[in-house]
Amino acid sequence: MSAAGLVVVRDVAALRAAIAARQDARPGSVGLVPTMGALHEGHLTLVTHARAVCAVVVASVFVNPTQFNDPRDLAAYPRTEAADLALLEAAGCDIAFVPAPSALYPAGFATHVEVSGLTEVLEGALRPGHFRGVATVVTLLLRAARPTHAFFGEKDWQQLQVIRRLAADLLLDVTIVPVPTVRDAHGLALSSRNARLDATARAQARALPRAIVAAQRAFAAGERRAEALEAMLQASFAQEPAVRVDYALVAHGETLRPVDVADATTRVLLAAHVQGVRLIDNAALGERIDLGTGGD
Repeated sequence: MSAAGLVVVRDVAALRAAIAARQDARPGSVGLVPTMGALHEGHLTLVTHARAVCAVVVASVFVNPTQFNDPRDLAAYPRTEAADLALLEAAGCDIAFVPAPSALYPAGFATHVEVSGLTEVLEGALRPGHFRGVATVVTLLLRAARPTHAFFGEKDWQQLQVIRRLAADLLLDVTIVPVPTVRDAHGLALSSRNARLDATARAQARALPRAIVAAQRAFAAGERRAEALEAMLQASFAQEPAVRVDYALVAHGETLRPVDVADATTRVLLAAHVQGVRLIDNAALGERIDLGTGGD
């Protein structure tokens, strides 16, 4: 326990005991903010939302090995536990759950959770097994903490839809709360992977929000044809040849399936590589991203 009251626990029994103790002192709802650490303002915004809604706030810090299909990506993922705990404490988090892999995946672990339909496209098509790992660990975290609310960022839009489906299908007694993407002054979505970008790569990465804005502006001007909007995404990326695009498309916001005619809820979904770092981004066509000074 820290001097200011953040409790750090590393196994499920200690987590449940800590939650019970906090609820004795502060009865009410429990909010869970699952993270993989390397915390930034986007994560802290989730904590802030949870703090505003719930009596007790729990954040998990766990780099989940089962959702990485590339061992190199797992090895390169930033791990900053001490800094993460300090940030959580300052943000008003009550409990940090920081388990070792064996605490969630003990010897003999043989059960996995799969969500059909939403996981075969986009990230699921490019990263086999990724969403099985996500669905499994989120189920474990929800069962471990037993929160009334769980908070997830909209930056990982496909993940959010998978988790919503998971919670509904498995009758999990939890409210999934989406939180809008947090962006820097140039519109770049905050991500733990951004720490691996140098100044040049960060400038190149702004091609992602610029592409979204190009499609949003065309939609605002009356363009509704998905094919034309996707062509604008590709044309925008062509202005930054250092960025290698995995996909750039518009799709239904809930099913993630292609559409012929877009509306304000249709989602722009992007994934691209910048100097070896893979980034994702998304936004609804009816939203508007602020690119900041010189962002055009």
